[in-house]
Amino acid sequence: MTKKLYTLLGLLMFLGANAQETLPIYTDYLTDNLYLVHPSMAGASNCAKLRLTGRKQWFGENDAPALNTLSFNGKFSENGPSAGGIILFNDKNGYHKQDGVYLTYAHHIMLGRNTIDLNMLSFGLSAVMVQSSIDQSEFVDLTGGDPALLGDKSATYFNFDLGASYHLLDFYAHFTVKNLLGSGRDLYTGIESSDISRFVFSMGYVFSQLNSDWSVEPSMMFHHVVATHETQFDLNMKVYKKMNFGKVWGGLSYRRSLDGAEYATGSGSAEAQKLQYITPFMGVNYKQYMFGYTYSYQTGQLKLVDGGYHQLSLGMNVFCGPEKYDCNCPGIN
Repeated sequence: MTKKLYTLLGLLMFLGANAQETLPIYTDYLTDNLYLVHPSMAGASNCAKLRLTGRKQWFGENDAPALNTLSFNGKFSENGPSAGGIILFNDKNGYHKQDGVYLTYAHHIMLGRNTIDLNMLSFGLSAVMVQSSIDQSEFVDLTGGDPALLGDKSATYFNFDLGASYHLLDFYAHFTVKNLLGSGRDLYTGIESSDISRFVFSMGYVFSQLNSDWSVEPSMMFHHVVATHETQFDLNMKVYKKMNFGKVWGGLSYRRSLDGAEYATGSGSAEAQKLQYITPFMGVNYKQYMFGYTYSYQTGQLKLVDGGYHQLSLGMNVFCGPEKYDCNCPGIN
């Protein structure tokens, strides 16, 4: 039983590890917000994008993890190559809380011989400032004088994300190094890693038939944490249907960790478990507005609760220009 408890706590720490590394990587990018993951996607679209996301985990549990983001990105001029963006976020997990801001500059280079066939290379750099804190007002010090349990703690640190994107007609690929400087907060001296950098790679393709209102977008994402050598991958399938008011879309995502833990069963044998999520999502683009809903469910024998993680995304497109490119490229047109 003790081994099971330690293993469960380890898995829960693994689930919450993202919350300690600036903005966590969830599945926001599947609901039309690639900019949250890749700074090179700031201003890549023909519209400036305002997006609001709220994520709540484990309904019914006190102090359950919750994340809120507000982002805006767009070009500095309609036909110019330069763009910018800003992300504000609040990430809370029990007694831990993070408040942060991203400021992004992106540059988009057209590689094609015309402006109709999409062939674009993009670069983006985000400066990140995060204030991380822990509320220790309810902690009980059984040792009678542990300085680590005296008063609330907070730490402010800075970092950078650097990324590149490539679009060729209906194909796209993105690569981002998050927390480029490596160093992070110093909230738990002697416990936290001094390197919180993470590598993220994603790619996909949008398939459709000529004159069809339907299109299908398979995609994948890998992300690797340097300090802990943890690697996860996403396999995604998204379907679009054009409507006279915009688009409706939906799909399914499967996330799996390549790392796991062993735990003891009731019979005394050992079983292995790797972190896995199943995430259905759906949404609609109605004229210049966007609404998306995501539900993530963790599979496996060891988990805190049976309930999943709910996420709502709201958005509005502003300062839209004409759709320039003859392609099925939802992130651009």
